[in-house]
Amino acid sequence: MFFESDRLNFFRPIAGKHRTVVVACLRTLYERLHGPSADYGQNLTRDSLRDLLLPVVQDARHLLAQARQDEADSEDESTLPSLIPDNADDQQSTSAVVRALHSDGWLETFGDRAGLVTAYRFSRAGKLFAEAFWALDRRSARTRQRNVRSCRNALNAALRNIDAYDLVDAYEYAEKIISDISEGVDYFQELVRRLMLEASQTPWDNFMEFLDRFEKEFKKQLTADSIERHRQAIRDVIAQLHSLDDAKSRALEAQLNDIARWAMQERVGASTVDWMLERIEEMVEAACTTKHPELIKAMSVYMQRAASIVQQALMLRGGQTRQAYTAAIAKTASLSGDAQNALLARIGQTLAPAEIRLLDPATFKLRTISQRRKALTVTAQPKVSRDARLAAALYRAEADAFALSNDDVVQRIRAELRLRDRPIRLSSLPTATTTDVLNNMQMVEAIRGARDPSLKITKLPNKLWNDFYAGDDYQIEMKK
Repeated sequence: MFFESDRLNFFRPIAGKHRTVVVACLRTLYERLHGPSADYGQNLTRDSLRDLLLPVVQDARHLLAQARQDEADSEDESTLPSLIPDNADDQQSTSAVVRALHSDGWLETFGDRAGLVTAYRFSRAGKLFAEAFWALDRRSARTRQRNVRSCRNALNAALRNIDAYDLVDAYEYAEKIISDISEGVDYFQELVRRLMLEASQTPWDNFMEFLDRFEKEFKKQLTADSIERHRQAIRDVIAQLHSLDDAKSRALEAQLNDIARWAMQERVGASTVDWMLERIEEMVEAACTTKHPELIKAMSVYMQRAASIVQQALMLRGGQTRQAYTAAIAKTASLSGDAQNALLARIGQTLAPAEIRLLDPATFKLRTISQRRKALTVTAQPKVSRDARLAAALYRAEADAFALSNDDVVQRIRAELRLRDRPIRLSSLPTATTTDVLNNMQMVEAIRGARDPSLKITKLPNKLWNDFYAGDDYQIEMKK
């Protein structure tokens, strides 16, 4: 369906011999029509379009010709289509680019009623692809990434106002959290690639750019906007949204189904609100457990590579300094008489400001025999005693004794519901044994984690108090 009618040869302009010129024109056009400094008051006529692209074509053709002279192209371009004739001047080349973009579906014409002329604009497909070329060549305008805090604030607003629009905003912010962190990972990987390509030069410029960006962007991303910092708060708000009473839950569900019909098609389960909250939690967990460590690792790899290259540069500079002393000695040995004395006088004047300090030999003391024995004793590998093994076994047994499977907890409450054949309050469950207490404390988490549509858990306004713990009371029921 994409390659029909006017888009049949859509990619032809950027697949030919002069693709560099075409891409440069697309960037300039997007900046003029949709960039931050775009002039929406005046439409782009054919004359203004030609005047806009003429200097771009001149510069791009000049750079392309210079690059072909410097190095031979590995690709045989004789078989590639050419939009611009070889003997065409800049005016003819600009007209050829405009004709190609218009005929192949990148640009379209429309009637300007104010000026009674024909104006040019991007087609929908042309605008999307031109934006990609423009974004690749443009530095990010953001100084810091705050989608983590925005997601948390939107969830709080959805809980406070019972507003589905805030919930959709939280979903979009959660999607951008991963893209923000991925952008940082790609940035550090690109810096590492530059280091490997330019290892012969000390990367001071890239390193200073990194320090400036770290101060303005990554410092906030790793502290105030850290996913680790806001992770638990987002979890708590999602749990509160899951526990809304029936009236609020139905109102939020109806409003969300009305404004987000795409979610109804993509959801898994009967409730759109539950599906969206689970997706938000999954994206936050993925960003926290996968992407955030990947960002730290990519930053660490770049710092290690940059530090090693800088260290090598300093060692080479120090070696060059030592070679200067060797060259001075060799040159002095090759001279004789007055020439040698004159050279030594100049070297002496150069070395006169230097200050040499020697360590006092009295400060060097050998360690005594007892100190050496103590050092050997500390570095020896300790032997594990029977008491230590017994303590470790007891610790593991105690940890396993208080670990219950969520499946076992769900099976137990399901059997209890079938037996009573009515809803059960968490506060009415028995607490006679340790297993009973642990089951009750783990009940809410187990039911939500099981995602069983036959079980419904509702938060009650009253509190639960017993001899072992205190918290919110819940009502558990089985749907028929």
